[in-house]
Amino acid sequence: MQKILKWFTPLIAVGVAIFIIFFLVSINKNEAYIASEPLKLKKEIASKKPEKLWLNHFSESSRRGYFYPVNEVYIEVALKEKITKTITYKLSVKLLDPYQLFCLKEELKNHKLKYFLKKNKTSIDLFIYSHNVDKLQELVKVLKNYKIVAEIKPYKEEYLNE
Repeated sequence: MQKILKWFTPLIAVGVAIFIIFFLVSINKNEAYIASEPLKLKKEIASKKPEKLWLNHFSESSRRGYFYPVNEVYIEVALKEKITKTITYKLSVKLLDPYQLFCLKEELKNHKLKYFLKKNKTSIDLFIYSHNVDKLQELVKVLKNYKIVAEIKPYKEEYLNE
């Protein structure tokens, strides 16, 4: 086995050297180049007529210092779908302890829920708005393990000014 390895290494080195030589020779072939004329600088300027746009009319205004306002665009969409009214639920949690807040944020990550955090001088309120009441009830059960009190209410506009 050692005799084979003793001769195998120099054979690989010779093979690689031959490959490199053929590779370099094939790249650097002496090809005859066709003599071409040197490039000449043309002094003709191609004049292109500018396209007439309706916006150019505004830039050619006789009164300087006045800029036209942005146009308002109104789009009317005819929806064929009937929009059904869905009930949005609000889960509110009053937190006093920073550890409770940490536990709650980790559970919200696990349940993939977005939340709104409102901090007051005395307490921290966390609100979750969702259409899925079952998911919120499941979260309330999990939060009882951390001794966090949460309540689910139907969300109405009057709750905004709490």
